[in-house]
Amino acid sequence: MPLAAGTRFGPYEIFAPIGAGGMGEVYRARDTKLGRDVALKVLPESFARDPERMARFEREAHVLASLNHPNIATVYGFEAGAIGMELVEGPTLAERIGGRPMQLDEALPIAKQIAEDSNTPTKKASSIGT
Repeated sequence: MPLAAGTRFGPYEIFAPIGAGGMGEVYRARDTKLGRDVALKVLPESFARDPERMARFEREAHVLASLNHPNIATVYGFEAGAIGMELVEGPTLAERIGGRPMQLDEALPIAKQIAEDSNTPTKKASSIGT
């Protein structure tokens, strides 16, 4: 069930939903300790009760926090079941594409960034714990 505006989650106050995916729901929230807006990724309640999914979510938080890349949001904090991270303003890729075919000169720079960035977490994650 989505979190309502005004709901508190640790030091975060929920403003509005941003999106949802396979591993969680993302909200625009306010970090009340640091006084800044953040993107708050929250595990759905059913996932939060699953120890295996909680462990996977925590690993995700650790890997993301270890990365420093301009196209990967900075992690600000981790609460049980939530990752507070940099709020990046702007259109999503889906909004940018807008359900239309893209011209090659517009699509190639985006594809290049995706290809380069998709390797960054893999390289970093494989070096953690070694």
